[in-house]
Amino acid sequence: MRDKREAVQVKCPKCKRTQIIYIPQEALPDCPDCRIQMNIEEVLDEGKSY
Repeated sequence: MRDKREAVQVKCPKCKRTQIIYIPQEALPDCPDCRIQMNIEEVLDEGKSY
């Protein structure tokens, strides 16, 4: 059973700065440099294979 919190990597579409947050515990943040909302880049799961 998965935890309700999901770790996701968010990325600024303008400057490409990345950050890891936990949803739904945290809202999507604004980029501290550009002041625009960051987008979800990737959901971080253990055991990922390429």
